Amino acid sequence: MSEIIKSVINSADVVLFMKGVPAAPQCGFSMQVCQILNHVGVEFNSIDVLADGAIREGVKAYSQWPTIPQLYVKGEFIGGCDITREMFQSGELVALFDKEGIPHKATAKA
Repeated sequence: MSEIIKSVINSADVVLFMKGVPAAPQCGFSMQVCQILNHVGVEFNSIDVLADGAIREGVKAYSQWPTIPQLYVKGEFIGGCDITREMFQSGELVALFDKEGIPHKATAKA
């Protein structure tokens, strides 16, 4: 399973494992991360962990992080909702996208 998770993570610059889909998140934390990524204007792939229990448990084992959502940038685990929100509010998230050469539209913080 870890090879499948790794290939999904490496399939795009920004990957979000979430509950539901961006148009219809199934939890508030997944919704917050989607809102942040949409506000910043970065393209991202999303994986609905509710659709596949093996992926849901597999990504937790892969990252050694017990909760969903999980955000990955350029193959690196960034964190869940709290970390993503804190990075967005401080400007670190946009700085990371800049550093990694990931296109986005917003340059301002929250």
